[in-house]
Amino acid sequence: MKASKMIIPTLKEVPPEAIIDSHILMLRAGLIKKLVSGVYNFLPLGLRSLHKVEKIIKEEMDRSGALEILSSAMQPKELWEESGRWNKYGPELFRFKDRHNHEYCLGPTHEEIFTDLIRNMIKSYKQLPLNIYQIQTKYRDEMRPRFGLMRCREFIMKDAYSFDVDEKGLDESYKIMYDTYSKIFTRLGLNFKTVLADTGAIGGNASHQFMALSDAGESTIIYCDDCSYAADEEKAYSHAPILKKEDLKDKEEVLTVNKHSIEEISEFLNLPLYKIAKSMIYYAEDSNQYGMFIVRGDYEVNEIKVANALNSSEAFIRLASDEEILSLGSISGFIGPINFTKCKIFIDEEVTKMTNFVVGANKKDYHFINVNYEKDFNGIIGDYKKAKEGDLCPVCGKPLKSERGIEVGQVFKLGTKYSLAMDCTFLDQQGKILPMMMGCYGIGVTRTFQAIIEQHHDEYGIIFPLQVAPYHIVIVPVNYDDEEQHRVSNQLYEMLNCKVETILDDRKMKIGFKMKDWELIGIPYIVVVGRRALENIVELKNRNDNSKIELTLDEVKEFIIDKVNNLK
Repeated sequence: MKASKMIIPTLKEVPPEAIIDSHILMLRAGLIKKLVSGVYNFLPLGLRSLHKVEKIIKEEMDRSGALEILSSAMQPKELWEESGRWNKYGPELFRFKDRHNHEYCLGPTHEEIFTDLIRNMIKSYKQLPLNIYQIQTKYRDEMRPRFGLMRCREFIMKDAYSFDVDEKGLDESYKIMYDTYSKIFTRLGLNFKTVLADTGAIGGNASHQFMALSDAGESTIIYCDDCSYAADEEKAYSHAPILKKEDLKDKEEVLTVNKHSIEEISEFLNLPLYKIAKSMIYYAEDSNQYGMFIVRGDYEVNEIKVANALNSSEAFIRLASDEEILSLGSISGFIGPINFTKCKIFIDEEVTKMTNFVVGANKKDYHFINVNYEKDFNGIIGDYKKAKEGDLCPVCGKPLKSERGIEVGQVFKLGTKYSLAMDCTFLDQQGKILPMMMGCYGIGVTRTFQAIIEQHHDEYGIIFPLQVAPYHIVIVPVNYDDEEQHRVSNQLYEMLNCKVETILDDRKMKIGFKMKDWELIGIPYIVVVGRRALENIVELKNRNDNSKIELTLDEVKEFIIDKVNNLK
């Protein structure tokens, strides 16, 4: 391809809408262009790279034995009602009516569609196991689209669904997809970690996320260097550092005028945060129930765990208002479990290990001190806190570490969640009707594309791995009007163009301008044709480390063809 025929809308300034490096670089390099908030058009260079990401995903999915299909993004309300998710999914679901007043949604995911498809085609155990997948555009009405393709309202996903006769079969399908995803992200050049994850709105009883490590990631990974434990912060389980036990004292009510926050109470009573219990009341809008959640004062409540405890989802969970708290018999800033009976009390297990601690007294300007679990109150014990760095590993007891990550893929064991609800069954060998065991496996294709850029860039621009770069090599003459440089550039272009993906920069622009373009775009190899053109010698720049070497035309051809062939 000759550069004069290409669209290369590079920007020299940082777009005001972009914050993180990858988003800035994608806009500056002319890979994408914003249409409206959370919606982007892919331009030619960006689309070429995106297709290469999709190609690697398809190759590994096909190798795993999965079968590709393509289903509609438009989904009828009736299927979502069968699964019970039409009212449960939340405001992120794009809903609309056609001219006949029939209701639909734009699919954020496709569990219902694939389940409906299989229940109408597969009837016998002889047709199982089966794994089908697609790469398709999804839609989610994000409240705050941000960070480019990381969190947007329209995105491309690879989603797959496995169907098995029993749990053993599901375990095998899950393992195949787990290994397949590891191969995919390795081939894409990502530095990633696999972690335990919450199943969220998808549901099911087990899940792992694949996290591309990055400070720009929205997710926090909690992991142990001494064993294999790793989990997303939403799912992570940990033990708090052990506190010294004390002889139990009798509780005492104390005046704490205008001391509402944990920090204010800590300072006023001259006690560390871990001697105070934090009590918060949450409301689940979909199930119309309240719950008081109590954690140690030096921890935060994990709202995903709150949602799970209230049999709800994060989209429907919120803190109770001051008025609602009053109606339940307490007061904001002074909430506590003692003599509180208006809703269930959920107690983080670390609180049960505390002695002589502080809680709110459920009346203005008062707290109780020297409170102890069981002696003074009871509740439902569980894990409701956010794990954090420095906590103790639940497997080996060593201190945990944390790191930021971009979620690029997730695998789920759905079990019979959808097959039971939607009557997706088969006849076993004895002629008995049984529900299929399902798995669900997703990769955020556009998010993965941006994650690659987030991990592969420097101060000059993108550094695309060769396997996903829009082109493999670009030939840049210092002066294309110079007779010898023109000859050598064209000769090398003819030598390479039928073998590897090659650009000839024939634009009548200064060499500095052209080099900045290709460094920004991230073409892996840049050939500069300059003063030694008469000798058929050019300079090859490796964008990965910005090293330079002089080579003959034949040596350049041999070098780049060998690099590209080694990708296959």
